[in-house]
Amino acid sequence: MNILISACLLGVNCRYDGSGTEIPELKELLSKYTLIPICPEQLGGLSTPRSPAEIKENKVISIDLNDVTYEFIKGAEETLKLAKLYNCKYAILKERSPSCGSGKVYDGTFSKTLVDGDGFAAKLLKEKGMEIIGETEIADFLKNY
Repeated sequence: MNILISACLLGVNCRYDGSGTEIPELKELLSKYTLIPICPEQLGGLSTPRSPAEIKENKVISIDLNDVTYEFIKGAEETLKLAKLYNCKYAILKERSPSCGSGKVYDGTFSKTLVDGDGFAAKLLKEKGMEIIGETEIADFLKNY
């Protein structure tokens, strides 16, 4: 089974600050599934590193007040293309991200305040029927699938 996964969770240094973190479950995931790494923000044309950005009023605004909504929409669309190409039904995505966050994202004030909502890529993938798994939910996913 093919599963989309945020590349930063594989240790790829593609996060806004140029970092990545390898998840502890990586070996087990690789032994069971084919992981398809994605970074919607890079797929949308943003550089790494880049200014942090948060969702505010259905737009994505960087901390230096640049509107990067177009790049986030484009990245979500490109991510969906890859999901379809590889027939992915699941995506393991970085929690709280304005692209990949599912269920909770930062509120747009850069104060580390969480609100209910989805990042642009997570929202589009959900709308197309994909199940989103956050990095803190991987252990439960592995037990059940």
